[in-house]
Amino acid sequence: MLHDPSHHTPPPQAVEVHVQQTDKNVLRALASEIATIAQLPVHKEKAKLWQALNDLKPVRPMVWLNEVCWHEMNVNDELTLRCEHPWAQDQERELRRLLYQWRHMPCDMIVDDFLTCPLMFHSTDFGIMEEVDILKTSAEGDIVSRHFHVQINDVDDLEKIKMPVVSHNKHATELHYQAMCDVYSGIMPVKKIGQTHIWFTPWDFLIRWWGIENAMMDLIMRPELVHAAVDRMVDAWMVELDQLDAQNLLSLDCNNTRIGSGGYGYTGELPGKDFNPNHVHPQNMWGCSNAQIFSEVSPEMHWEFAIEHDLRWLKRFGLTYYGCCEPLSGKMEQLKRIPNLRKISASPWCNSKQLVEQSGAAYVLSRKPNPAVFAEDGFDPVRAKREMTEFLDIAKGCPVELIMKDISTVRNHPERLWAWAKLAMEAAEES
Repeated sequence: MLHDPSHHTPPPQAVEVHVQQTDKNVLRALASEIATIAQLPVHKEKAKLWQALNDLKPVRPMVWLNEVCWHEMNVNDELTLRCEHPWAQDQERELRRLLYQWRHMPCDMIVDDFLTCPLMFHSTDFGIMEEVDILKTSAEGDIVSRHFHVQINDVDDLEKIKMPVVSHNKHATELHYQAMCDVYSGIMPVKKIGQTHIWFTPWDFLIRWWGIENAMMDLIMRPELVHAAVDRMVDAWMVELDQLDAQNLLSLDCNNTRIGSGGYGYTGELPGKDFNPNHVHPQNMWGCSNAQIFSEVSPEMHWEFAIEHDLRWLKRFGLTYYGCCEPLSGKMEQLKRIPNLRKISASPWCNSKQLVEQSGAAYVLSRKPNPAVFAEDGFDPVRAKREMTEFLDIAKGCPVELIMKDISTVRNHPERLWAWAKLAMEAAEES
């Protein structure tokens, strides 16, 4: 996610990183494990399967999971940090989570044979942050309930939404890169990577500033104001994308990068014939959008107040993904008007038969099994698998990916998630 609407991200600082040998030893040991895993032939095999899926020539459904409640996952201190330096701890956390997922719930994950050094660029964001009351069910968890305070009341308030300014601190990038190269020398190569897939979702931001009830009412009561607000948000995203492109800060996502709210982006259709390996442009990448808050909005209003505005963004990309949690069955006529649409989110709340009938085999259906299965008093593996097989039976002949996400809790039983991963692979391989 390029932005976090809850706070302004501070600019990166060009600070030299000095890591003690004890921290280096921890990181090098973890990286050595990953390097061994990355050499396994299964990753190339899985990459071919993901590409076949996204090219609409599926061999079988693909399976992946993310958005894990990591605060409930630690078993036998597998996720316990040993490093002391904050920079080293950030490195260690990601390495341990990758290893954990590979050991316990790999599904169709792919492990790179290199480590990523992100380019240290900064965006000034959109000038307005959410003002919110938060209720937590867990001190450690990321999932919270929010009550938003209204900041957009009339057209004058739209001036609060500012056009972002992007800047790249090349010195900070180089210091970070050199630190990683020093730590992982002889174990894994390090590659500088810019902004890959961008989570473009104007309505996820607008409702935080507008208020959900107010925004929904204004679709009817003040449509001109809503159009103006969405237009300004799309303008802001476009201004930012132009700067990322001009400053050569974009990187390919037709690899094991998450696309939209779904799985990996492998495809033979990207980066495309016009690709310059020295400068990635939006047309070489995946685009996406959604309007989760429009779950109960009519297809016509969904088009008018969301998709039609999004087209300015989506047209810039080679392939596109649409949707997240909102049920999209009944809205296929609108979605089919999106150029280069390739993947559609099939949330647990959609009418599966209707969606399959309307989409056919022309799109990848990104099925999201309901994560509530982990939150009950007991885990029912039979029901968990049945939910997946019922959808796969309905979608027989369609390209499908099973993506478990939004996992807010496993009731402190991580083995539930491990079991689900095995069940999902069984369902995919049996379909």
